[in-house]
Amino acid sequence: MSLPADAAAALQVFRDASGWEQRARLLMQWGERLPPLSDADKCETNLVSGCESQVWLVGQLQDGQWQFSASSDARLIRGLVALLLARVNGLSAAELQQVDLPGWFNQLGLSRQLSPSRSNGLNAVLKRMRELTQ
Repeated sequence: MSLPADAAAALQVFRDASGWEQRARLLMQWGERLPPLSDADKCETNLVSGCESQVWLVGQLQDGQWQFSASSDARLIRGLVALLLARVNGLSAAELQQVDLPGWFNQLGLSRQLSPSRSNGLNAVLKRMRELTQ
């Protein structure tokens, strides 16, 4: 399965990074680029359960492709979620089922920095995405 353009761009940038500090800065920058969610979207219905930080997720189907928007109260999580969105936006529901989350963050060189709780949180976000596409 080929990567969405945003994901391919992210992969290139993170592969070119020369170590964890540079990757951490990139991660924060990706998080800052997330378009803000409206207050109306930051509601209980859109809150992802299973995350230590608060993460809100909304999804919309456009011409057979899913587009997700998300936000978090934690900067690092916002960055990780932004990279997850880069990986999944524009996919069909079937393609979304095939996304390998640990593999994606491993490709980005970020898997070592994912604590078990962050990993669980990101898995919860992906699980919620898959639920929305059902």
